[in-house]
Amino acid sequence: MKYCSNCGSDQLKFIIPEDDNRKRFCCPDCGEIFYSNPNVVVGALSVHDNKILMAKRNIFPRKDKWTLPAGFLENGETLQEGAIRETQEETLADIKIIQPYTMISLPHINQVHMFYLANLPNAIFGTTIESSEVKLLALEEIPWEEVAFPTVKLTLKFYQDDLSKNTFTFREDQILLS
Repeated sequence: MKYCSNCGSDQLKFIIPEDDNRKRFCCPDCGEIFYSNPNVVVGALSVHDNKILMAKRNIFPRKDKWTLPAGFLENGETLQEGAIRETQEETLADIKIIQPYTMISLPHINQVHMFYLANLPNAIFGTTIESSEVKLLALEEIPWEEVAFPTVKLTLKFYQDDLSKNTFTFREDQILLS
Protein backbone atom coordinates (compact mmCIF):
# COMPACT_ATOMS: atom_id res chain seq x y z
CA MET A 1 0.00 0.00 0.00
CA LYS A 2 1.52 3.30 -1.06
CA TYR A 3 -1.18 5.96 -0.61
CA CYS A 4 -3.87 6.69 1.93
CA SER A 5 -7.26 6.25 0.26
CA ASN A 6 -8.72 8.68 2.80
CA CYS A 7 -6.43 11.72 2.37
CA GLY A 8 -3.98 10.78 -0.41
CA SER A 9 -0.86 10.94 1.76
CA ASP A 10 2.17 8.98 0.61
CA GLN A 11 3.53 8.72 4.16
CA LEU A 12 1.86 5.44 5.21
CA LYS A 13 3.62 3.48 7.96
CA PHE A 14 3.36 -0.27 8.62
CA ILE A 15 3.15 -0.22 12.42
CA ILE A 16 1.20 -1.56 15.37
CA PRO A 17 -1.44 1.11 16.11
CA GLU A 18 -2.04 2.16 19.70
CA ASP A 19 -4.31 -0.33 21.55
CA ASP A 20 -3.81 -2.95 18.82
CA ASN A 21 -1.65 -6.07 18.55
CA ARG A 22 -0.90 -6.41 14.82
CA LYS A 23 0.96 -4.37 12.27
CA ARG A 24 -1.28 -2.41 9.94
CA PHE A 25 -0.86 0.35 7.40
CA CYS A 26 -1.53 3.64 9.18
CA CYS A 27 -1.65 7.18 7.88
CA PRO A 28 0.16 9.62 10.18
CA ASP A 29 -1.48 12.57 8.38
CA CYS A 30 -5.17 11.74 8.91
CA GLY A 31 -5.00 8.87 11.42
CA GLU A 32 -6.70 6.31 9.15
CA ILE A 33 -5.91 2.65 9.96
CA PHE A 34 -6.19 0.12 7.14
CA TYR A 35 -7.29 -3.35 8.20
CA SER A 36 -6.57 -6.35 6.03
CA ASN A 37 -8.98 -9.18 6.76
CA PRO A 38 -9.38 -12.72 5.41
CA ASN A 39 -11.30 -13.46 2.24
CA VAL A 40 -14.28 -15.78 2.38
CA VAL A 41 -14.71 -18.46 -0.28
CA VAL A 42 -18.19 -19.98 -0.57
CA GLY A 43 -19.40 -22.98 -2.50
CA ALA A 44 -21.71 -25.95 -2.56
CA LEU A 45 -21.56 -29.71 -2.56
CA SER A 46 -24.68 -30.30 -4.65
CA VAL A 47 -26.21 -33.76 -4.94
CA HIS A 48 -28.54 -35.27 -7.53
CA ASP A 49 -29.43 -39.00 -7.50
CA ASN A 50 -26.53 -39.73 -5.12
CA LYS A 51 -24.04 -38.02 -7.44
CA ILE A 52 -22.05 -34.85 -6.77
CA LEU A 53 -21.93 -31.89 -9.14
CA MET A 54 -18.29 -31.14 -9.98
CA ALA A 55 -16.58 -28.85 -12.45
CA LYS A 56 -13.22 -29.07 -14.18
CA ARG A 57 -11.61 -25.64 -13.85
CA ASN A 58 -11.00 -23.66 -17.02
CA ILE A 59 -9.22 -20.88 -15.11
CA PHE A 60 -6.14 -20.51 -12.97
CA PRO A 61 -5.25 -21.39 -10.29
CA ARG A 62 -5.45 -25.15 -10.72
CA LYS A 63 -6.71 -25.08 -14.28
CA ASP A 64 -7.82 -28.54 -15.51
CA LYS A 65 -8.39 -29.81 -11.96
CA TRP A 66 -11.77 -30.84 -10.54
CA THR A 67 -13.59 -28.84 -7.90
CA LEU A 68 -16.87 -28.16 -6.21
CA PRO A 69 -18.28 -24.88 -7.54
CA ALA A 70 -16.97 -22.12 -5.26
CA GLY A 71 -15.45 -18.67 -5.25
CA PHE A 72 -15.01 -15.44 -3.35
CA LEU A 73 -17.99 -14.01 -1.50
CA GLU A 74 -18.97 -10.62 -2.91
CA ASN A 75 -19.81 -7.54 -0.88
CA GLY A 76 -23.52 -7.23 -0.23
CA GLU A 77 -24.40 -10.92 -0.47
CA THR A 78 -25.06 -13.60 2.11
CA LEU A 79 -23.04 -16.79 2.31
CA GLN A 80 -25.94 -18.74 0.80
CA GLU A 81 -26.38 -16.23 -2.02
CA GLY A 82 -22.67 -16.47 -2.79
CA ALA A 83 -22.74 -20.29 -2.91
CA ILE A 84 -25.77 -20.25 -5.21
CA ARG A 85 -24.21 -17.58 -7.45
CA GLU A 86 -20.86 -19.38 -7.70
CA THR A 87 -22.59 -22.67 -8.57
CA GLN A 88 -24.62 -20.89 -11.27
CA GLU A 89 -21.53 -19.08 -12.64
CA GLU A 90 -19.45 -22.27 -12.87
CA THR A 91 -22.05 -24.90 -13.79
CA LEU A 92 -25.26 -23.13 -14.91
CA ALA A 93 -27.05 -25.24 -12.26
CA ASP A 94 -29.83 -24.06 -9.98
CA ILE A 95 -29.40 -25.52 -6.50
CA LYS A 96 -31.37 -25.55 -3.28
CA ILE A 97 -29.32 -25.10 -0.11
CA ILE A 98 -29.94 -27.78 2.53
CA GLN A 99 -27.53 -26.75 5.31
CA PRO A 100 -24.11 -25.32 6.11
CA TYR A 101 -21.69 -28.22 5.73
CA THR A 102 -18.02 -27.32 6.18
CA MET A 103 -16.10 -24.27 7.32
CA ILE A 104 -12.35 -24.56 6.89
CA SER A 105 -9.83 -21.95 8.02
CA LEU A 106 -6.68 -21.42 5.96
CA PRO A 107 -4.73 -18.85 7.98
CA HIS A 108 -1.60 -19.23 5.84
CA ILE A 109 -3.44 -17.66 2.88
CA ASN A 110 -5.88 -15.50 4.90
CA GLN A 111 -8.99 -17.34 3.74
CA VAL A 112 -12.01 -19.13 5.18
CA HIS A 113 -13.78 -21.65 2.92
CA MET A 114 -17.48 -22.31 3.57
CA PHE A 115 -19.33 -25.09 1.76
CA TYR A 116 -23.05 -25.79 1.86
CA LEU A 117 -24.72 -29.12 1.31
CA ALA A 118 -27.24 -28.57 -1.47
CA ASN A 119 -29.77 -30.39 -3.58
CA LEU A 120 -29.65 -30.24 -7.36
CA PRO A 121 -33.38 -30.72 -8.12
CA ASN A 122 -32.82 -31.48 -11.80
CA ALA A 123 -29.79 -32.56 -13.75
CA ILE A 124 -29.58 -29.38 -15.81
CA PHE A 125 -26.04 -27.97 -15.91
CA GLY A 126 -23.31 -27.07 -18.36
CA THR A 127 -19.93 -25.54 -18.93
CA THR A 128 -19.15 -21.84 -18.62
CA ILE A 129 -16.12 -19.68 -19.22
CA GLU A 130 -14.90 -20.90 -15.80
CA SER A 131 -15.38 -24.63 -16.43
CA SER A 132 -14.28 -26.89 -19.27
CA GLU A 133 -16.34 -29.86 -18.04
CA VAL A 134 -19.22 -30.25 -15.61
CA LYS A 135 -20.36 -33.69 -14.43
CA LEU A 136 -22.38 -35.51 -11.84
CA LEU A 137 -19.94 -37.96 -10.24
CA ALA A 138 -20.52 -40.82 -7.85
CA LEU A 139 -17.98 -40.91 -5.02
CA GLU A 140 -16.13 -43.80 -6.67
CA GLU A 141 -15.88 -41.80 -9.92
CA ILE A 142 -14.19 -38.75 -8.38
CA PRO A 143 -10.65 -38.34 -9.73
CA TRP A 144 -9.18 -37.81 -6.24
CA GLU A 145 -5.67 -37.08 -7.53
CA GLU A 146 -7.10 -34.35 -9.76
CA VAL A 147 -9.07 -32.48 -7.10
CA ALA A 148 -8.05 -28.82 -7.23
CA PHE A 149 -8.00 -27.71 -3.61
CA PRO A 150 -7.40 -29.32 -0.20
CA THR A 151 -10.63 -27.81 1.18
CA VAL A 152 -12.64 -29.45 -1.60
CA LYS A 153 -10.95 -32.79 -0.98
CA LEU A 154 -11.62 -32.50 2.77
CA THR A 155 -15.27 -31.57 2.19
CA LEU A 156 -15.69 -34.55 -0.15
CA LYS A 157 -14.07 -36.88 2.42
CA PHE A 158 -16.47 -35.61 5.10
CA TYR A 159 -19.36 -36.27 2.73
CA GLN A 160 -18.08 -39.78 2.04
CA ASP A 161 -17.92 -40.48 5.79
CA ASP A 162 -21.34 -38.93 6.43
CA LEU A 163 -22.95 -40.81 3.55
CA SER A 164 -21.84 -44.13 5.05
CA LYS A 165 -23.61 -43.16 8.32
CA ASN A 166 -26.47 -41.30 6.62
CA THR A 167 -25.87 -38.41 9.03
CA PHE A 168 -24.72 -35.08 7.64
CA THR A 169 -23.31 -32.80 10.30
CA PHE A 170 -21.66 -29.41 10.10
CA ARG A 171 -17.89 -29.59 10.36
CA GLU A 172 -15.38 -26.91 11.23
CA ASP A 173 -11.73 -27.63 10.49
CA GLN A 174 -8.48 -26.00 9.53
CA ILE A 175 -5.61 -26.60 7.18
CA LEU A 176 -2.35 -25.32 8.59
CA LEU A 177 0.85 -24.97 6.62
CA SER A 178 4.00 -23.74 8.25
